[in-house]
Order: sequence, then structure tokens, then C-alpha cells
Amino acid sequence: MLKIIIKDGENIERALKRYKRKHRNVKVMQNLRDAQFFTKPSVKRRRQIQKAAYIQNLRDQEDI
Repeated sequence: MLKIIIKDGENIERALKRYKRKHRNVKVMQNLRDAQFFTKPSVKRRRQIQKAAYIQNLRDQEDI
């Protein structure tokens, strides 16, 4: 469970922003979406390799 302690005199908008950042970093929604459907390990590996290749391609383009 995520807990956000509001400091004295802290704006509620700032506390909400901290909550959203913490929520995103914990990846709560991503884990829920991933658990909805079973994904074969081979498909997970393939996506991971494709993502790594895409990022490497972007870095290579940046160096040119």
C-alpha cells in the first residue's frame, strides 16, 4: 500500500503529484495489466530483445 505523508503547510497538489509519481514508479497498473493475460516466456523474451534493439538503434542514430 502506498502511503504519502503530507508535510505541514504542503500544498495538496504537490502531495498528489508525489503520490502519482510513487504510483507510477511502483508500476501498480503495469503489473495489473500484465497479469490480465498469460504471456508465453518466449514472447516476453522476444519483446525484450526488440525493445533493446530499438533503444540501441536510437542511441546509434544519436551518435551519427
